[in-house]
Amino acid sequence: MEKGIICIIEDNKSIAKLFATVLQKSGYNAVEFYDANSALVWLESNTPICILTDVLLPDINGIELLNKIRSKKNLEKVPIIAITGLAQPGDAQKMLSSGFDGYMSKPINIPSFVSDIEKIIENKKRNQ
Repeated sequence: MEKGIICIIEDNKSIAKLFATVLQKSGYNAVEFYDANSALVWLESNTPICILTDVLLPDINGIELLNKIRSKKNLEKVPIIAITGLAQPGDAQKMLSSGFDGYMSKPINIPSFVSDIEKIIENKKRNQ
């Protein structure tokens, strides 16, 4: 049984494929984009249950992308999770303060990856 679509925005194709594979094995349908603008085009007519995005993308940065996504009526309640190699002290708080619903640092913890995402989705639902 499919649990819903999760949008992955990650310019490293190997990492995007890893995320997609782990999510698909847990019953999610994953769609991958390797740049922000391609994802934005898809998001014009699709509403995933969650968006996972790298913060350092080739075309726009993750915070700018977050603001563009949040400006779309169909996406304003969709949880958006920053997944990034920026893992310095204070980075998590900076991402959350910018409006992301969750933050994960790379490399991800594969055993808890899906459950961590599901917790963020549930928290977003509870706080709406």
